[in-house]
Amino acid sequence: MTEKTHENRIAVVTGAAQGIGRELAVRLAARGAKVALVDLKKPVETASLIGDTAIAIEADISNESGWKHVAQLVERDLGEVDIVVNNAGIYPNIVIDELDLDVWRRTFAVNLDAHYFSAKQFLPSMRRKKWGRFVNFSSNSIGIAITGLSHYMAAKMGVIGFVRGLANDVAADSITVNAIRTSSRKACGSSRQSSVLPSQPTSQARSSFSRATTRHSSPGRHLSSTAANTRFPEPFRSAGDPYPAVVLFPKRHTP
Repeated sequence: MTEKTHENRIAVVTGAAQGIGRELAVRLAARGAKVALVDLKKPVETASLIGDTAIAIEADISNESGWKHVAQLVERDLGEVDIVVNNAGIYPNIVIDELDLDVWRRTFAVNLDAHYFSAKQFLPSMRRKKWGRFVNFSSNSIGIAITGLSHYMAAKMGVIGFVRGLANDVAADSITVNAIRTSSRKACGSSRQSSVLPSQPTSQARSSFSRATTRHSSPGRHLSSTAANTRFPEPFRSAGDPYPAVVLFPKRHTP
């Protein structure tokens, strides 16, 4: 029987129509959370897997208006958001010679700007409650040799920087920010806003995600992912895991 570690928590998961987004949303619900499922098209199949504790939302999370729309529906139907999982992403495979500015900007908008907009949207209520969790997806592509992904790698490296900086800004309010780097399933690329990751998360990613959404601060301490205190290991692969995952974990430190 699954332990109800997320009871009374409300989570938003982007890119929830398929892949890791769907898997994580289902697992959050199994642990007791109410889940808002977000994608470019309503993720009704994922919602059907969860039942009454999920709502499906159609939204473009690359802009502020999309996030305002998400927030309005979540607060109306579920309540104030506690957990945000920024999983949605695109990775059109285009070499630099053929990469135009529109694709560059769209890649950054979906893969990085969305993380900023989610923080701006939900931090005020998290600060009031003195509790919140952000889990933002980066990519192992930033550490491998592959052509046609300069724009994608740049955006995903930006996620690492944003996670570290945001963690510093919000740690005093018992809000944690983590990044998970998971490899993409194929190199041909996708231009659709959704999960671009394997259909099943690795065992490392499952464990990391659970810890990133449930950790509690001790009195007088806070959790933070920063350049100074974050483990940033090299890509690794465990036996039985077809896709490696590298995770940034926060460490405890005294303010």
